[in-house]
Amino acid sequence: MSLQPNSGAQGEYAGLMVIRDYHLSRGDDHRHIALIPQSAHGTNPASAVMAGMKVVIVKCDERGNIDVTDLRAKAEQYSSDLSSLMVTYPSTHGVFEERITEICAIIHEHGGQVYMDGANMNAQVGLTSPANIGADVCHLNLHKTFCIPHGGGGPGMGPIGVAAHLVPFLPGHVSVNSPGGGLQQLTANNGQSENQTATVDRPKTKNPQGAVSAAPYGSASILTISYAYIAMMGGEGLTRATERAILNANYIKSRLDGHYEVLYTNNTGRAAHEMIIDCRPFKTAVGVEVEDIAKRLMDYCFHAPTVSFPVAGTMMIEPTESESKSELDRFCDAMISIRHEIREIENGQADRAENVLKYAPHTMAVVLTDDWNRPYSREKAAFPLPYVRARKFWPSVSRIDSAYGDRNLVCSCVPTDAYAEEVV
Repeated sequence: MSLQPNSGAQGEYAGLMVIRDYHLSRGDDHRHIALIPQSAHGTNPASAVMAGMKVVIVKCDERGNIDVTDLRAKAEQYSSDLSSLMVTYPSTHGVFEERITEICAIIHEHGGQVYMDGANMNAQVGLTSPANIGADVCHLNLHKTFCIPHGGGGPGMGPIGVAAHLVPFLPGHVSVNSPGGGLQQLTANNGQSENQTATVDRPKTKNPQGAVSAAPYGSASILTISYAYIAMMGGEGLTRATERAILNANYIKSRLDGHYEVLYTNNTGRAAHEMIIDCRPFKTAVGVEVEDIAKRLMDYCFHAPTVSFPVAGTMMIEPTESESKSELDRFCDAMISIRHEIREIENGQADRAENVLKYAPHTMAVVLTDDWNRPYSREKAAFPLPYVRARKFWPSVSRIDSAYGDRNLVCSCVPTDAYAEEVV
């Protein structure tokens, strides 16, 4: 393991640099092709380009799985130049790739390495592992699987783990390593983790990796959170959390069945730890977009799940293991109620342009105005379900033109003539 990377994306970059140095040490300077499935995280191709690789996209089939025939064809086509495959498991489409071991084997047959994006490790811990599927490198999103804070520009970590043959290529650092050798690693001792400093002779490469972060152990202080979480949960607790994450997702899927279509499932009709619901038919039928559903959820006291990623016009729901059944039911009740509101437009009971979804969210100021001229009641706007009245969280801002700022750029910097005046 290397603890240097400060985020999942930086972990991707570090892992790819490990693979690059491995190929260079073998004289394979030409191996620069990274195969990346359509179901990959958006940071994957960006990281590959930053690592000096050329990205080749691999198709997915109608169920959201990697198209193994296309993968094999491209692995054969680029065999002599193949560097790696970047694969997310379970995939961003919300399914476990059922042929994942075969996929990894194909890459190895052609001299490539498998980088497994560990963003969804919270659906693996205790049940499987990157080693089991045949991966050579992976990063861990500690913010999701191992409890540290997530998002908001705060501290993050994306440590990478590698198979034995890649250990010498882990990031080094001048403050703890002698030039050209030495690294930090976590090793297992009779099943118990133990911090050790190991000196490893770094093979001579044309471009040794060096550090990927300013500090040798990344944002080390926040590791105490993950350590405490793991210690308190234990192996049984961590496995239970994984099972609960998958169960919660499939419970939501079951409750929303008949109201929303889930875009991808496996052969038994199950999702992994997350699912994608398809909202595109609503836009075609009555002009309701996924953004309208996301805004309306605020009136039900919910911050919307991810919208339009990885598929435009869809909503990706990932409850994790932390939500209680009552909270899952509250969310499902809100989604079903919103579906009824869409159905009112479909049935002609509500206007296509002026309806509760198009005007959402409803702030306190909007609801309390004397000039209420909307074709639905204030009650429907602010308190669509009984539980909302008991625990209302008011949105602070009503509907805005979300795309305006993207299409009308405003420079906030001082104009150049101001600098010229200062010089004079």
